[in-house]
Amino acid sequence: GVICLTLVPRAALAHCDTLDGPVVKDARAALEAKDVTPVLKWVRPDKEGAIREAFQHAVGVRTLGPEARPLADRFFFETLVRVHREGEGAPYTGLKPAGTAVDPGIAASDTALETGSVDPLVKLLASEVDRGIRQRFAAAAEARKHAAESVEKGREFVEAYVACMHYAE
Repeated sequence: GVICLTLVPRAALAHCDTLDGPVVKDARAALEAKDVTPVLKWVRPDKEGAIREAFQHAVGVRTLGPEARPLADRFFFETLVRVHREGEGAPYTGLKPAGTAVDPGIAASDTALETGSVDPLVKLLASEVDRGIRQRFAAAAEARKHAAESVEKGREFVEAYVACMHYAE
């Protein structure tokens, strides 16, 4: 899902695997409506059958009583999020509780989509890139001044140089 992507993948800070994230939000709505359609967008077409099957199991188990409902819901949420994460090429490490910290870029992306304004997201990302490149440039420039003093100092320069170039890349 687009919402779970940032400039640098950070699975621990994604929110498609949280109980208050967009995948589970759509899953709750699907279960209440007894219609799997709202969640199918979160999975690749080749995984749709597995999600439809898990959904049917969850809907059936939900009817067994109030004790069964949370278990059925959890089963469906976990299955859906796991399959979604696999489709992104990201590991599934379990559902995270509601309120789990989310990467600021992801939160800003969601807000941009909800409000229809990308400006705050662009400002946030531009500021982070500015800060990141300035830090790495300063370290590389300082290390360069001493690179010829010894092999060790030269290696320190190369390490700072490579970090700066890879960040810029």
